[in-house]
Amino acid sequence: MYRYEGRVIHESHDDDGILEVVESDGVRSLHFGSFPRQSSMLLAEPDKLYLNYVRAMTSWLLFKPTLDDEALIIGLGGGSLTKHLLHHFPDCRLKVVEYRDSVVKIARSHFGLPLDPRLKVIIDDGAKYVRQRTESQSEQYSLMFVDAFDHEGMAPSISNHAFFDACKMLLKKDGMLVINLWGGAGNPLFKQVALWLGRTFDWRILFLPVPDRGNIIGLAFNEEAPLHSMKDLRTRAIILEQIYQIEFISYLKEIAKHNASVLSNSIQK
Repeated sequence: MYRYEGRVIHESHDDDGILEVVESDGVRSLHFGSFPRQSSMLLAEPDKLYLNYVRAMTSWLLFKPTLDDEALIIGLGGGSLTKHLLHHFPDCRLKVVEYRDSVVKIARSHFGLPLDPRLKVIIDDGAKYVRQRTESQSEQYSLMFVDAFDHEGMAPSISNHAFFDACKMLLKKDGMLVINLWGGAGNPLFKQVALWLGRTFDWRILFLPVPDRGNIIGLAFNEEAPLHSMKDLRTRAIILEQIYQIEFISYLKEIAKHNASVLSNSIQK
């Protein structure tokens, strides 16, 4: 069976709809009953980040040297970002909240998500999980990643100001939030989320448009996150690109280009 310009190797259903795994030209992708890919993996290099927007979510490395403590990830998909963090940061501890148990099973069976003592996967609504732990897990995480989409777009449960306020409370004082947004600057929901992020994080926010995609990666910095000079960031981008083979130099240029009104809140000249 062929669909989405590839061969369907798995199809299943749960209460939230269809889940399909499709292979085309050496790439395996997860779909939720529609053409957009929720996750993709290069079969010859399964630990390499294939999708442009997931690579762009690694832009946090420009501002934090490493991850040697806890991170919270909202939305698993095929587990590309989770595998990347486990592979490159041996001292990290990851907690992933995924709404659909079926997605977790497919991430393990078809996308190589490992059983790793550093990884805990929780089946729950991500927004509810965050809101319910603002006291018990206050200031616990150095990093939070939010990539929560269904077949129609951003999950409704995270599309509110209260969610981002709760995220801030779970972050360490020098922590960062990294979020995948969809639809571009002309999308009313993007504009609304940008406003919520700005108000929550006192406008210490940056946005990275993903080339040739509708995605925009948002970076939000808690109050004690250090200010970096552009000179130091340029040097760091060169080093990171050599280490990870990810386009950090381009990311920094795009960040500088598209954040004129808020750039000085997080980056020194």
